[in-house]
Amino acid sequence: MEKILIIRFSSIGDIVLTSPVIRTVKQQRNAEVHYLTKRSFEPVLSGNPYIDKIHTIEKNVSEVMDALKAINFDLVIDLHKNLRSSQARILLKKPSVTFSKVNFQKWLYVTAKIDRLPRKHLVDRYFDALKPLGIVNDGKGLDYFIPEEDEVSYDDLPDFLQEAFVGIVVGGKHNTKVYPAEKVANLCKEIKVPVILLGGPEDKEKAEQIRKGLSDIVFNGCGEFNINQSASIIRKAGIIISNDTGLMHIAAALKKKIVALWGNTVPEFGMFPYYPDDMQGYSVNLEVEGLPCRPCSKLGYEKCPKGHFNCMYEIDEQEVLSAVKTLQKDYS
Repeated sequence: MEKILIIRFSSIGDIVLTSPVIRTVKQQRNAEVHYLTKRSFEPVLSGNPYIDKIHTIEKNVSEVMDALKAINFDLVIDLHKNLRSSQARILLKKPSVTFSKVNFQKWLYVTAKIDRLPRKHLVDRYFDALKPLGIVNDGKGLDYFIPEEDEVSYDDLPDFLQEAFVGIVVGGKHNTKVYPAEKVANLCKEIKVPVILLGGPEDKEKAEQIRKGLSDIVFNGCGEFNINQSASIIRKAGIIISNDTGLMHIAAALKKKIVALWGNTVPEFGMFPYYPDDMQGYSVNLEVEGLPCRPCSKLGYEKCPKGHFNCMYEIDEQEVLSAVKTLQKDYS
């Protein structure tokens, strides 16, 4: 059987976006699929039945290179395309493919506000690179598999979350991607249905500040659940409101309706929620168009370089609520 290694080291959302490649490589090549990633992100892949073996590193590919060489791969698919993944490809000395990161076009948009980006999602750029291998997009969207031990039952949640609720992702790796806490609090006041705030341990204090003074149907779930448990909660939610972050892509993989909030990044970078062919329109992207300083980075900053953070502050809470109502009406 053909042995294929897929490489993506980080981060949560980027790894989730490789899931259609994992599935189609397994099904269309009938291959033994291996995946190389950072150890901290192994849980994102641990439940995936299309992966035969996960290999992990802490920092350097040298940690696993002897083991990888011994497997004698037939093909390496590099979906990270950085110095570390290139090193792995070179050391393995096997046929390999990679993809276009359109970094120059992103740089041009960020620095000169000249938009030459292809109107194509990152997932579709992956499949463009795989066409010579006979691997085609099956149109089934993203996958996310939750291990049985990480399933969260309704008994583990407060009584008011036993029926329909909205999940709001309050965190993000970069602050300039994050909707301000006071605006999230305003949303919670107006939504009129139970809300769970989702994020990591680093978001717990912020979420508690949001929850203070609100009704008793807002639950602070930040830091209470691991990544797969958070995914289990997302699957139970009616609608997810999220910044441009990993949980947004997990929500798309779980076929949830999403209101996506865009700050310093833009959907044109090709990282907006990705759905199966028959589920287009399941998300609404909200952003401040025409802001001359936006996008200011392809990743993000600790704080707004201009000091005003208008890219998020000018997304009105009523606009978010309107998007929620639209998704509820159109896809109830």
